[in-house]
Amino acid sequence: MILDKLYSFDTRVIHNYYDAAENLGSLASPIYQTSTYVFDSVEEGAACFSGESDGYIYTRINNPTLSLLEKRLADLEEGNAAIVFSSGMGAITSTLWTLLSPGDELLVDMTVYGCTYAFFHHGLAKFGVKVRHIDMSDPNNVAQELTEKTKMIFFESPANPNMRLVDINAVSNIVHQYNLANNQEILVTVDNTYCTPYIQKPLELGADIVVHSLTKYMNGHGDVMAGAVITTEELAKQIRLVGLKDMTGACLSPHDANLILRGMKTLPIRMERVVKNAQKVAKYLASLSEVSQVMYPGLPSFPQYSLAQKQMKLPGGMIAFELKGGLEAGKQFLNRLQLFSCAVSLGDCESLAQHPASMTHSTYTAEERKQYGISDGLIRLSVGLESANDLIADIKQALF
Repeated sequence: MILDKLYSFDTRVIHNYYDAAENLGSLASPIYQTSTYVFDSVEEGAACFSGESDGYIYTRINNPTLSLLEKRLADLEEGNAAIVFSSGMGAITSTLWTLLSPGDELLVDMTVYGCTYAFFHHGLAKFGVKVRHIDMSDPNNVAQELTEKTKMIFFESPANPNMRLVDINAVSNIVHQYNLANNQEILVTVDNTYCTPYIQKPLELGADIVVHSLTKYMNGHGDVMAGAVITTEELAKQIRLVGLKDMTGACLSPHDANLILRGMKTLPIRMERVVKNAQKVAKYLASLSEVSQVMYPGLPSFPQYSLAQKQMKLPGGMIAFELKGGLEAGKQFLNRLQLFSCAVSLGDCESLAQHPASMTHSTYTAEERKQYGISDGLIRLSVGLESANDLIADIKQALF
């Protein structure tokens, strides 16, 4: 069953690309738990390996359960094709190792996830790729820094952990105009993990590639590790056959793909509830004298509030805030929380809290954290599905 865009996101995320009649009447999509596939003949096998046939060969390359997930992801992100991986980092490493070569330059926003930062500065630099950080909150900075060696722009919006936004449409237009004027093919890559396609669609805004940690909101239940890339058919084929098949081997298991397919069916409901909770929690935090700053795109006081209104359907479920007491106040607060679990990751049903400077962004030096706006007093919250009143009460008892 293929549903066109006349059907809503909420309907397509449940039904698209699956027909029970083609699967013995099974309402739930089956799990193809196999490593390899049998060919009817040597000729059929040869056709699959040469690309003349799109038949299945080996689950590291493709699998029917993974294919269903990939088709739904591409549809929801308004892309042409998707590839799924065993983690978000598997998606990022497979993509960049495919598309970047020694001597190329990667431009990155000031703030990204700590493991992404580590890969850029260790994994890529070791192979001769130059990585430069620039402040992409002002699109004009991108225009000034593009060179003949630039091959990719990479950013998160909102950024992990301090919620900085990048104007996806403005940056994409600048890069594509530069490409036309200079006969280049610089790619704009956006990590859309914080928002999911329910809230923001970077490809519609002009980006070339979208990456996800499906571990987070897309699965939503804290029991799977997975990643995805959504882009054009041509780029997806390159990433699948080079980055995934030959370089990282970071293939997703069919069982985990099935869990994500199940989790995605409730994505719209979960995101709506998460946002309602986050808005209440953010407003409460903003009212406290112990808090010096709340970074949440849904608050009018957020510096990029107008941009959030323009490119995000909803402000999301992630909050960052600064405690006036710095590191010690942050430690004390996190250790006193009861409903919020002190844990990394995000996007689960359960609410999570963590200290980026000592946890997810400890790969940054102290000087870099200061430069990029990750202070010792910064706390990151992933607001879950519990009662907002209960979550606020938990924050209150942890502070007072």
